[in-house]
Amino acid sequence: MTLILDAGALVAIERRDDSTLRSVERERRARRVVVTHGGVVGQVWRAGGPRQALLARALTSIRVEPLDRKRGRCAGELLFLAGTSDVIDAAVVLLAKDGDDILTSDPGDLARLAAAAEVDVDIIAV
Repeated sequence: MTLILDAGALVAIERRDDSTLRSVERERRARRVVVTHGGVVGQVWRAGGPRQALLARALTSIRVEPLDRKRGRCAGELLFLAGTSDVIDAAVVLLAKDGDDILTSDPGDLARLAAAAEVDVDIIAV
């Protein structure tokens, strides 16, 4: 099982949300992978500094996959199938395999995208 984070989950880390921090820490302690992609990081990263220190520290233990041409095209195809428009969310779903968990602030859209991708994941709201 892999824990996948969207932008809302990274914002929750930055805001010191206890539930989100516990979820990420639990995965780390179990030596399971926590993953996101570069587009998600771009959505939440600003000036860094003290305000984003916790996020910066968390990102050192999160695998950040590229949002490259192949994943971008696949995300566009998934958006077409799902009838949605957020390429970053679509690329988050593309990271998932059956049995994974997606931590998100947008459970409705992610569930719709996961259904269109025919991937059986647990969508967990932050």
